[in-house]
Amino acid sequence: MKHMLRESGVETVCEQAMCPNIGECFSRNQATFLILGKHCTRMCSFCNIDKTTPSEPDPDEPSRVAEAIAHLSLKHVVITSVTRDDLHDGGAGMFAKTVSCIKQKTPRVTIELLIPDFQLSLVALAVVVKSSPDIVAHNLETVPSLYASVRKGADYLRSVEVLRVVKKMSPGLKTKSGIMLGMGETAGEVISVMKDVRNAGCDFFSIGQYLAPSKRHYPVKEYVTPEAFDHYKREGEKLGFKHIESAPYVRSSYMAEAYF
Repeated sequence: MKHMLRESGVETVCEQAMCPNIGECFSRNQATFLILGKHCTRMCSFCNIDKTTPSEPDPDEPSRVAEAIAHLSLKHVVITSVTRDDLHDGGAGMFAKTVSCIKQKTPRVTIELLIPDFQLSLVALAVVVKSSPDIVAHNLETVPSLYASVRKGADYLRSVEVLRVVKKMSPGLKTKSGIMLGMGETAGEVISVMKDVRNAGCDFFSIGQYLAPSKRHYPVKEYVTPEAFDHYKREGEKLGFKHIESAPYVRSSYMAEAYF
């Protein structure tokens, strides 16, 4: 699988973020594609993505991603990116171009975009929405009280507003978000985040256990019990999410096709 991906000239967040499900997903020929390079302009302390100066976007990347998707015969695909605050549109145009290339190559594939916040640029968000993906996702990652130490450069209310704006721009478009547990959050904070996301019109939600990529990253404060994950799933269903995944190894792109 890795050999094929390198031959295709594409990257996956599965590899770059050291996802614990990579063996399972790769064995099923499934992957979450990473566009706009491998270097991020944000300094999130939980993430394994490199934080160095990014290179210029590759204009041929969307077509290579589309070719890889066709080669893998995927039915549902997730496209995400590093955060590119250095670009005038945050990379929104590349997301849209990637969607266009996929639709031309494999028109029956359902497409999920996991986007950065684009610094809440309405123009950038409109570009993404007008490309007509099937799902637009934006993860909150953690609770507001931990943003200063976990998501440097991000803003909780801005991220919630991204979800609200996308839904307002296209009410029929499915939206999705997710958080990680075990960073020091309280149960009340988790429920509060779920309420904020649902009030923003979000359809889908994922909850998983945070695992530190290395000792240099933000430390795990707690290993949350399976019973607690089940509790959050029930609470999410009560709030009205159309689908919610909640378990230790859940990641926002894990079993993404199941949300439909």
